[in-house]
Amino acid sequence: MTLVSLQMPVERNETGIALAVAILAQRFGDRFSAAAALREQHGHTTTWLPNQAPDGVVFAESTEEVAEVVKVCAEHKVPVIAFGTGSSLEGHVNAPAGGISVDMSRMNRVLQVNADDLDCVVEAGVTRKQLNEYLRDTGLFFPIDPGADASLGGMAATRASGTNAVRYGTMKDAVLALTVVMADGTVVHTGGRARKSSAGYDLTRLMVGSEGTLGIITEVTLRLHGIPEAVSGGVCPFPDLESACNAVITTIQCGLPVARIELLDALQIRACNAYSKLDLVETPTLFVEFHGSEAGVREQSELFGEIARDNGGGEFTWATKAEERSRLWSARHDAYWAALGLRPGAKGVSTDVCVPISRLADCIKATMADLNEAGLIGPLVGHVGDGNFHTLVLVDVDNPQEIAAAEGFIERLNWRAIEMGGTCTGEHGVGQGKMKYLTREHGAGLDVMRAVKAALDPAGILNPGKVVPM
Repeated sequence: MTLVSLQMPVERNETGIALAVAILAQRFGDRFSAAAALREQHGHTTTWLPNQAPDGVVFAESTEEVAEVVKVCAEHKVPVIAFGTGSSLEGHVNAPAGGISVDMSRMNRVLQVNADDLDCVVEAGVTRKQLNEYLRDTGLFFPIDPGADASLGGMAATRASGTNAVRYGTMKDAVLALTVVMADGTVVHTGGRARKSSAGYDLTRLMVGSEGTLGIITEVTLRLHGIPEAVSGGVCPFPDLESACNAVITTIQCGLPVARIELLDALQIRACNAYSKLDLVETPTLFVEFHGSEAGVREQSELFGEIARDNGGGEFTWATKAEERSRLWSARHDAYWAALGLRPGAKGVSTDVCVPISRLADCIKATMADLNEAGLIGPLVGHVGDGNFHTLVLVDVDNPQEIAAAEGFIERLNWRAIEMGGTCTGEHGVGQGKMKYLTREHGAGLDVMRAVKAALDPAGILNPGKVVPM
């Protein structure tokens, strides 16, 4: 298997692309570009999937402009790919059949904040950090935190998750409604701001996680949360990964309302120490955080300390100041870049599986044994409170033997997770890289997905070659 074989072949429409490029260049002027460097930036730029650049990039500034671009592309049967910040990891923004990339970065306005109702409406290009900065003086915050400062439209499109998911859920729980441009340029609103509705099909849930293959998200209505009265966090070392996993399993099964609980293996801790100038003991470590009242946080922290000790955990180091907690979590969020420093020049292949919490220790143990047997370097991090973990396999892409070893490991990891009742992707999404695993995971359900795709995008112009093989 080669890297290119991970991608589905899609035919180019040369005539249609030439016409669409000419029309959009005239319509958008300097907000349209066919420059090679910019087009490459709007193809896949992370991990090892080859870059497949679009033929042109439009910088849209409104839902109406996105609809206009889609209508042109629909008329000439040209692919159209939505682009947020480009932080996705599975080739979501690649253009395997060429076409037009719609860059949403200028659609970055917070349209409404309804503090009494704990919700807001934002354009798709607003990033999570931008939103929380905007909300800073309201006493509210948006909790979904995938690490990267991703756009909220992109996070909705990929059903993103992150470090806070164990308490606050994922984007499927955070999104109340969407504004979506469909494949013919029609603009659809999938719901309102009510917290529940039984009115018809749930179009919001259908679009969340569709990765731009069913429609282009241009506005997002989001749930917000009150900033907690007290936050307590810290780190706890463990003698081995199994002990750390067992502490996590016990914590969740006890119903302890942990806000974040992240696992880093010894190799990842070494990388973080070097990259973020920390001095943590290089052993499997849990990063933990609790949100609530002063008394509640204190009680939860003490109970977690007892659970950790019962599972062989070492001394728990609490970060009592906001600056200390921020430093620790910044190191966790920088884990990807820190890991790359373990092998300069290598490409990082970020894996992403999720299993039922009771199978977490089994899956991680088997995965690390497999990694070692394959002779690969791959530090482990995980949002383990919900059974989700990643290894970042560091590969010399000029070495065919290493590529083959890495591909074999990744395939076994995905099959292992699915066989344990889990999934091939907990949060990164399918894109191009995970398509081959969907048949085993979904069975006949994949035919239903194909039928939905065919009904909503009969010409196949919306992000073709992603998610569902047609």
